[in-house]
Amino acid sequence: MTTEALPQASLEPPLHPFDPARRLLAEALGTALLLAIVIGSGVMGQRLAGGNNAIALMGDTLATGAGLVVLITIFGPVSGAHFNPVVTLVFALKRQIGATLAAAYVIAQAAGGVLGVCAAHLMFAEPVLQISTKLRDGPAQGFSEFVATFGLIATILGALRFRPDFTPIAVGLYITAAYWFTASTSFANPAVTIARCLSDTFAGIAPASAPLFILAQIAGALAALGVFNWLLKETTAR
Repeated sequence: MTTEALPQASLEPPLHPFDPARRLLAEALGTALLLAIVIGSGVMGQRLAGGNNAIALMGDTLATGAGLVVLITIFGPVSGAHFNPVVTLVFALKRQIGATLAAAYVIAQAAGGVLGVCAAHLMFAEPVLQISTKLRDGPAQGFSEFVATFGLIATILGALRFRPDFTPIAVGLYITAAYWFTASTSFANPAVTIARCLSDTFAGIAPASAPLFILAQIAGALAALGVFNWLLKETTAR
């Protein structure tokens, strides 16, 4: 989830030291681990919380935020650690990743997300194949996803511009906060949204609710790109 030629948090260095196959595997593996964290911590939290959804959400939040810091740190130098189609879209529009590779990234992210959900189900002895029945509908949910994704892209672009080595921590902290200040609990990721449709657990989302989330996520990412392209463009003082 991170760009430029940076030692710890990089998206698309001009001369990339890793070939496309390794980069795609990193995106698939990283997204799989992310979904295993999201779904697995949701199941664990719900089982241990005794019906207290606030405690279950806290467990899911802390695991996801902490996991993101680690995953971005270790996969960033390989693939950029996008793990998110709208992050890939943003950097494709910035011409920091080619269109063909960007499309392959999205496929790898989606496939990895599904594998991560299956892994979480297996770890908790849940049925591997599931369809979520948890509806997350309405304008408030859609607007929440717009805000969540806008903030995620803002965090990535701002951190990369001013504190690149802090990017993994910044993203982890932002998602930790966004779990709680958005009504949707901040999916902010189309691959995550699709994968969570396949889990009828605490972190799931019904397939009927997914299109609203994905459209809002794309809109939020594009809005953030437009705002921060202007905001971060330096001008000569007069």
